[in-house]
Amino acid sequence: MNRLKDAASPYLIQHKDNPVDWWQWEPAAFAEARATNRPILLSIGYAACHWCHVMAHESFEDTATAAVMNELFVNIKVDREERPEVDQIYMSALQQLGVQGGWPMTMFLDAEGAPFWGGTYFPKEAKYGQPAFTDVLKTMANAYRSGDPRIAQNREALLHRLREKARPAGAVTIGLNELDDVAGRILGVMDPVHGGLQGSPKFPNTPFLELLWRGYERSGRQKLRDAALHALDGMSEGGIYDHIGGGYSRYSVDDHWLVPHFEKMLYDNAQILDLLGLAYAETTADLFRARAEETVGWLEREMLTEGGAFSASLDADSEGHEGKYYVWTLKQVLDALGAADAEFFAKHYDIAPFGNWEGVSIPNRLKEVERSPADEIRLAMLRDKLLEVRARRIPPGRDDKVLADWNGLMIAALANTAPRFGRPEWVELAARAFRFIAESMVRDGRLGHSWRTDKLVFPGLSADYAAMIGAALALHQATGEAAYLDQAVAWQGALEAHHAAEDGGYYLTADDAEGLLVRPQATADDAVTNPQALIARNLVQLATLTGDAGYLARADQLFAGLLPRAAPQLYGHAGLLNALDTRLRGPQIVIVGDGPQAEALFEAARRLPRTDMVIQRVTDAGALPATHPAQAKAAAVSEPAAFICVGTVCSLPVTEPNQLAEVITVSGTIPA
Repeated sequence: MNRLKDAASPYLIQHKDNPVDWWQWEPAAFAEARATNRPILLSIGYAACHWCHVMAHESFEDTATAAVMNELFVNIKVDREERPEVDQIYMSALQQLGVQGGWPMTMFLDAEGAPFWGGTYFPKEAKYGQPAFTDVLKTMANAYRSGDPRIAQNREALLHRLREKARPAGAVTIGLNELDDVAGRILGVMDPVHGGLQGSPKFPNTPFLELLWRGYERSGRQKLRDAALHALDGMSEGGIYDHIGGGYSRYSVDDHWLVPHFEKMLYDNAQILDLLGLAYAETTADLFRARAEETVGWLEREMLTEGGAFSASLDADSEGHEGKYYVWTLKQVLDALGAADAEFFAKHYDIAPFGNWEGVSIPNRLKEVERSPADEIRLAMLRDKLLEVRARRIPPGRDDKVLADWNGLMIAALANTAPRFGRPEWVELAARAFRFIAESMVRDGRLGHSWRTDKLVFPGLSADYAAMIGAALALHQATGEAAYLDQAVAWQGALEAHHAAEDGGYYLTADDAEGLLVRPQATADDAVTNPQALIARNLVQLATLTGDAGYLARADQLFAGLLPRAAPQLYGHAGLLNALDTRLRGPQIVIVGDGPQAEALFEAARRLPRTDMVIQRVTDAGALPATHPAQAKAAAVSEPAAFICVGTVCSLPVTEPNQLAEVITVSGTIPA
């Protein structure tokens, strides 16, 4: 019996008609495994995953394959986005087996949930050196049933390694010099021709780009900034970007950003949007403004849920083919635009007679073609026409579950970038999504993780608190509303109460969540900056905005506990290094006063191209904490003024908005 029809996850619902006797991840499934003495086949994927669909069509929809699965295993299907804590444990186990991780993930477990073997995609028939899926099933089931000693050995070895990974090593000191060294090393592996990291596939790798940007802020090295800008330029002109409808795909399969894996994820677009805001504030380049505005346009058009929050993702496939919704033939462009306009558009967007990918064309602007302002206006009109034509195609599936962590990233990105692009309406877009989560995904002051059709996955994860506290802090600074800061403080309290770990970090799962094989506590970045890093940044901002030095002490405790774990593999911990940079160097701008002059200073501060800059606005010096380093200087001014503070040192009063950028120099030093 397939038990997925009542699931909240669109990914699980996609499998509700499979002939496989699927279970959701629940205690009853493990009880069934114990009662029948069968091992567990755990299949993990997500709705926008192309190879998940391939394996589903080949094997899970096949009656003969399903019969083997049902006879030999208790089969559990998991949406990695809905249950990332489950995914994290078994992905780590898979990597301990020496297998490069990916989805679909196929793991074999004993009845207690301990893994003993696994892989990713298995073809229905043996090919490319991979065994047939049914052969794998029979081999694993026979080994388990016969008591093959290798099963027990693998299980114990994997459990040992999973537990060892959670143990921190000795004390490690990492400072600004070490951060500069890592930035220089990353610069050395950047692609000087196409931008981004060398080789393929090419991922946005936003934590790396941010690390380069921070290195530029610290040192003034233009090469670091230029490498980040070059990567943003490449992905913004390549096929990984949807030039017709806006938004970035998950990654490019080639080394020059042309051919995307066509799925669009909310978290990628949130993280890229933040970087586009920095890039535009630094350069005022039209490209970065256009991509940001088009991406938010896509967000509003295709990703908004009825309640105002944002959907998780769009599928890579439509009509059974990856990318079919997004690609064009020259004839389709001719039919839509007419001969003259089609020729003009094809020249600028690489629409070739025989295609640039598998006989069709992925629109891109990687070739250097001169374009006048009039050309850009004409091209924009033609893109709108093609968007209307494309809208009549069968669209890819939308995973419309609301994830608190991914929404938090997008809310913060919108609030952060709105002033840089002069788009105040983005703040309200962010505020609407925030209200939905605060009203619909909270129980007794605690966050849930995933919501769909009034079904809430609860309790939430540390990732949800990390992103939503960051969202609250971003909205507080964008609007000045104290309620957002109060909410951030309350959620930080819930995070401490239910997720704090003995080593100073945070567990992914709550202390009263369903028990798992181990309690996940990863520190490395995944496709999203690790929540430990986001929490550390939040703690630094909370200390600044509330005046409570206890938050800084908590951040220091986190770094002391987690940096030893990061030290052997610093590249995988770019997010944590970026958070450390915030702790060591993050500037604060305090604006004291009221009226138009104070408002002008506030708006100018919000447009500065600096990472993690805390902006605090008060009517008079008395509203600042008594221990604030700007207290004395603020009390001495008689007109609205801004003070730039780094650590315990604050600048002289700045009264002219255009002087703010001069005072915050590239090196981060300030005149006292």
